[in-house]
Amino acid sequence: MDKEIDLTKVINKSLMIVQSKASSKKEILIELSNLLEKEGYVKSSEEFLKDVYLREEEGITGIGSNIAIPHGKSDAVIKTTVAIATLENEIYWETLDGKGVKVIILFAVQDTDATTTHILLLQKVAILLADDDFLESLKVVSSVDELYQLFIDKY
Repeated sequence: MDKEIDLTKVINKSLMIVQSKASSKKEILIELSNLLEKEGYVKSSEEFLKDVYLREEEGITGIGSNIAIPHGKSDAVIKTTVAIATLENEIYWETLDGKGVKVIILFAVQDTDATTTHILLLQKVAILLADDDFLESLKVVSSVDELYQLFIDKY
């Protein structure tokens, strides 16, 4: 039997930023990592960021359609979750389609969850990201409530 993952247990309004003013990949990754630490999901944003950058070296996380899905499997992660940001302005990111990024979905994965939970979570988000209507809505949300509802309503 397939294991299901409940997005409401992983997606949290306190880990969402709408219209971030970050102007680079580094800035938005720091902003989201600091938020994860502040909210108690990672022990150390610096340690977590190191693992995110290690993963970035393995391959492109800009999946096209202005979306990036960076992720870190890390000892620094206390609880597997996702931090999500929309950007005020498109930023440069290594992407499959050569376009910039306006939405970042940062996966923070506990080392112990690295296989099952991580894969299930990626699958669930991948299904959402394959939906053109969802993608278009994602780029124009104007509030955290709207962003949260978009993810929860779709699953």
